[in-house]
Amino acid sequence: MEAVVDRVMHIYGMIKNLAPEQEARIREEVRHFLSNRQETDEQKLAVEGLRFVRDI
Repeated sequence: MEAVVDRVMHIYGMIKNLAPEQEARIREEVRHFLSNRQETDEQKLAVEGLRFVRDI
């Protein structure tokens, strides 16, 4: 799961410039969001995570 969170944050970080505290907060929100998903495919989880951060 952590690899998916890292992937989401890496991609999102290329799109939006985040301060370290913003990144930490968003990373925790993504981790919580993805932990509630029943999906197990990492690619699909990464897409869901990116959709989530886009809407934050």
